[in-house]
Amino acid sequence: MTGRMIVRGLLGLLYLAAGVLHLILPRPFIAITPGWVPDPALVIALTGLAEIAGSLALLQPWSGPLRRAAGWGLAAYALCVWPANMHHMALDLARSDHGLGLAYHLPRMAAQPVLIWAALWTSGAIGWPFARKGRC
Repeated sequence: MTGRMIVRGLLGLLYLAAGVLHLILPRPFIAITPGWVPDPALVIALTGLAEIAGSLALLQPWSGPLRRAAGWGLAAYALCVWPANMHHMALDLARSDHGLGLAYHLPRMAAQPVLIWAALWTSGAIGWPFARKGRC
């Protein structure tokens, strides 16, 4: 088993769990949704379904277009939810007790680019930084 397979499995399980949580416990996700997002409950349900679909496509055993599409989709998803994560950090830090605090939010913010890269790399959409020059 390669490192890429291990990371793909972990990432797929992470997105599967997150998607299920979006569907069965939407309230915390709705609470951190920025005000400019229309119909937060619907958006949270749709993002949960997107996470589940992306995770299943990433975890399916055949490499190829479906897995690469999942990688691009999950990378785009991680980029698009970044504003909600920033909004959550701002809400928390504005509280008198600072909510979950910087010890939670700063690593979470730093993890977003890693999640984007991991979705692309584990799906085979990119080979960077491990591919030899000229190969992906």
